[in-house]
Amino acid sequence: MYKLPHFTETDQTKLIEFINKNPFAIITGFGKEYPVASHIPIAIEEKEGSIFLHGHIMKKSDHHIAFEENNNVLVIFTGPHCYVTASWYTNPLGASTWNYMTVHAKGKINFTDEAGTVKAVKEVTERFEGNNTAASFDKLESGYINAMVKAIVGFTIEVTTMDAVFKLSQNRDEVSKKNIIEQLKQRGDENSAAIAAEMENRL
Repeated sequence: MYKLPHFTETDQTKLIEFINKNPFAIITGFGKEYPVASHIPIAIEEKEGSIFLHGHIMKKSDHHIAFEENNNVLVIFTGPHCYVTASWYTNPLGASTWNYMTVHAKGKINFTDEAGTVKAVKEVTERFEGNNTAASFDKLESGYINAMVKAIVGFTIEVTTMDAVFKLSQNRDEVSKKNIIEQLKQRGDENSAAIAAEMENRL
């Protein structure tokens, strides 16, 4: 991770809030020839001072096999990002850049038994579906659930370290920051608006 002190976020409360807002993550590990990765929704849990990530993946896929052989994993949570042109700086004779927000969580993945897999599916479903819709977990038929858990496996990752870069033009002067914010607002896309809002909150 490209991490400089003025872009580094260390407030754990903010990191957890960020993960909850951006729960569709990339979980990566070591395969036999190449790294392996999966894009999956993650549920986060704080318990007794530790952070745990829960989810499920397809059984006997390349990443499942790789994670069984080496349970050290990196989970990447990505948030809003956008291009920032140097023409918005008070001194435009500098490098244009990309503002972004990301959290890297390292830890060890442990797979569950079938009961744990059902619990993992329940946690993720309730996290994103809620408890009172036609697709709520408690409305799923037991036969469907039993068939589903034959093809997937739940997991828990106990997070050992979290690193975060919230690159929001912290190294620019106040006038440049305000101009970047206004320019991003005018751009009109969701990512630019989100970065502008984060920058404005930090002024």
